[in-house]
Amino acid sequence: MRIRSAAITLLAVAALAAAAFWLLSAPQPLDAAVLPDKPGDPVKGERLFWAGGCASCHAAPGAKDDDLLKLSGGVAIASPFGTFHAPNLSPDKTHGIGNWSTLDFINAMKRGIAPDGSHLYPAFPYTSYQRMTVPDLVDLKAYLDTLPADATANKPHELPFPFSIRRGIGLWKKLYLDGQTFVPDPAKSEAVNHGAYLVEGPGHCNECHTPRTALGGLDRSQALGGAPDPSGKGRVPDITPGPGGIGDWTADDIASALETGFTPEFDSMGGTMAEVQRNMAKLPAEDREAIAAYLKQVAPVAATPKP
Repeated sequence: MRIRSAAITLLAVAALAAAAFWLLSAPQPLDAAVLPDKPGDPVKGERLFWAGGCASCHAAPGAKDDDLLKLSGGVAIASPFGTFHAPNLSPDKTHGIGNWSTLDFINAMKRGIAPDGSHLYPAFPYTSYQRMTVPDLVDLKAYLDTLPADATANKPHELPFPFSIRRGIGLWKKLYLDGQTFVPDPAKSEAVNHGAYLVEGPGHCNECHTPRTALGGLDRSQALGGAPDPSGKGRVPDITPGPGGIGDWTADDIASALETGFTPEFDSMGGTMAEVQRNMAKLPAEDREAIAAYLKQVAPVAATPKP
């Protein structure tokens, strides 16, 4: 009888644990009340498209010129948790997002939720995109809708157990997704606030330049202070004014580098940063200048000791 009673108790505990997991990991989408009462502006959306570097992940590897606007997906994103494949983001109704509503798009960008209610993996940087305003996301969706549809099928992610269980992302979000939209700091200038929005939101600079915890979340205590390259090759640099960063760069140096791809030492930007720079070069000068103004006043991070 004791063995039977213990077994029943274990089953009851397991059932309660499973129920708690299911409830705590449930997606929490926004509802239609967040939608503005006017349609999106694709002209404004194009500016956000380049600020966000959408083509860098969602165009085919090696795409150039007009092919950058064919968002067929396919870029492989290596990580300690497995390899993710960027999906088709074109208006194709079968393989892309042609059947997504504007609200579907907003929930993907701010809550990391797919139209079917499943969690999206944070290789898609919604921990940064959540800072974007809803009107900006509506504009971005309006621009994406103008791009050519592409029928390339999505590639499945290559993830080992337990990372292949999407539902667990709901618990991860409890730690790393706060759902907050960017709020300007009244003590800062308009330019600094604009730069902060671009860096922290659409530009998602923290996703590469900020180190991560063992669970893969951003370690905000070292924001923009440099991080190991997720591919395992080298290190993403510190872009704070700290001793290991870009403290000796002027704001003009930063803005110029984002426009031309050349550092003050006349080195050229390489790797994935070269793609970021090419996207930034398509922005108005005021955007690059605002990013520079913001980076010059962020909290410096102490230099990381060399091994």
